[in-house]
Amino acid sequence: MIKSFYKSNNRDFTIVHGDCFDVLPQFDFKFDMIFADPPYFLSNGGISCQAGKIVCVDKGEWDKGGSPESIMEFNRRWLSLCREKLKDNGTIWISGTHHNIFSIANVLTELGYKLLNVITWTKTNPPPNISCRFFTHSTEFIIWARKCKKIPHKYNYELMKAINGGKQMTDVWRLPAIGRWEKSCGKHPTQKPLALLTRIILASTDEHDWILDPFAGSSTTGIAANLCGRRYLGIEKVEQFTILSKNRRTELNNMDILFNYREKLSDLKLYLEKTEVQEPNSIYGGDLPF
Repeated sequence: MIKSFYKSNNRDFTIVHGDCFDVLPQFDFKFDMIFADPPYFLSNGGISCQAGKIVCVDKGEWDKGGSPESIMEFNRRWLSLCREKLKDNGTIWISGTHHNIFSIANVLTELGYKLLNVITWTKTNPPPNISCRFFTHSTEFIIWARKCKKIPHKYNYELMKAINGGKQMTDVWRLPAIGRWEKSCGKHPTQKPLALLTRIILASTDEHDWILDPFAGSSTTGIAANLCGRRYLGIEKVEQFTILSKNRRTELNNMDILFNYREKLSDLKLYLEKTEVQEPNSIYGGDLPF
């Protein structure tokens, strides 16, 4: 029996404490979209620079590397489970770097997904390269794929064009990494910016759609989903991050914080000017079986 760690009062945000490999097989509900930020397998003693200080990049046991074969099998397992949880017209977005994204692309093709785009996220404020022996890492990649090759997917083309100043949006997005204002409840070591998740959600879902994140972390996906009027299920195996997720969602009950977030997210601000979205505290129910 699945038990939610936290569920918002209007049931638009649910976080489950557990491993997605254990949780996903326990229910049959299907989602309109999935966003996944799986382990990059980089926690092997490397160093980086943050706020002018040299720091270790190790994130935790969940991010320690393995053999190419074990990493491939890990990706095959979770992508297979996620495919079963997508609606036939659903899409999945997966973030990564060169360390894991090629393995993921190969598995997606193997499992029958149709690759739509590979987004290049160009960071406006990347950390410096302290070794000075290669180019500074300033990008991450996000694969966008749909479940079925012959069933059309959702793409809000006109909205993306409007966000891009009336021109077709390309697959290169210039967006900052997380800002200080996004860490008000604490910080996850691989936290994604709300600007990135907001654009992804606005591009490929409609209001009230259900979004799944099998590696929820601090639930940036869920916060972005609720800001956009979508519903969310996150699964996270580290308890401290489920607590962080709960605290971040609880913050949105403060209308001043809610409006402040919306003002800072330019894509969302434009969308809200065109659409009347229900506030997160509005009761519109949830369909999850738990």
